[in-house]
Amino acid sequence: QVRLVESGGGLVQPGGSLRVSCAASGLPFRLYTMNWHREPPGKEREWVASIGPNSAITNYAHSMKGRFTISRDNDKNMVYLQMNSLKPEDTAVYYCNVFFGGQNHWGQGTQVTVSS
Repeated sequence: QVRLVESGGGLVQPGGSLRVSCAASGLPFRLYTMNWHREPPGKEREWVASIGPNSAITNYAHSMKGRFTISRDNDKNMVYLQMNSLKPEDTAVYYCNVFFGGQNHWGQGTQVTVSS
């Protein structure tokens, strides 16, 4: 059974930084692309970033490019999202995601609030 557990969210001031993490289990982690999505309050969930199995390929949504960095540690089955220069509009629940076994799997999410 696939399990994704996010952590590291919290309250941060505008311009600050935060790193969220996702621990994965129940799948051959090193073989799969991992993704981060987010769901701002009152809005639909949106894709944030993806990282390929060996970290050679990363992709970002336009508004996150240059501010966010996705990374992974295949030995620890972990994926990370480093977020810099945070803005109030980055406030959202951040979700880890993987498509495995013919379906999408999601964690429970971690809340990131950017506010002064």
